[in-house]
Amino acid sequence: MKIKKGDNVQVLSGNDKGKTGEVLEVNPKADKIVVKGVNIRKKHVKPRKQGEEGGIIAVECAIPSAKVNVVCSKCGKATRIGYSIEKDKKVRICKKCGTKLK
Repeated sequence: MKIKKGDNVQVLSGNDKGKTGEVLEVNPKADKIVVKGVNIRKKHVKPRKQGEEGGIIAVECAIPSAKVNVVCSKCGKATRIGYSIEKDKKVRICKKCGTKLK
């Protein structure tokens, strides 16, 4: 998977098209990611302990990783990811400007 936890990404399609956010969680097996502030759903929570309150909370749900592109920190555009080898190490690079991604 080319997208890592902590990357800034932009959503390409769906209800949240155009939104940007940080990747909170990555699930390579299901090819899905959780992005902060994107695909928010309401969850009804029941009180489990005495004194605890129940209610409705907002939760970010997973979206397919194919629906997002990484935002380059230098050029600020949503871009595809390429790879180059530097000192026997594989490094992710921006396809638009060629800078290294963290």
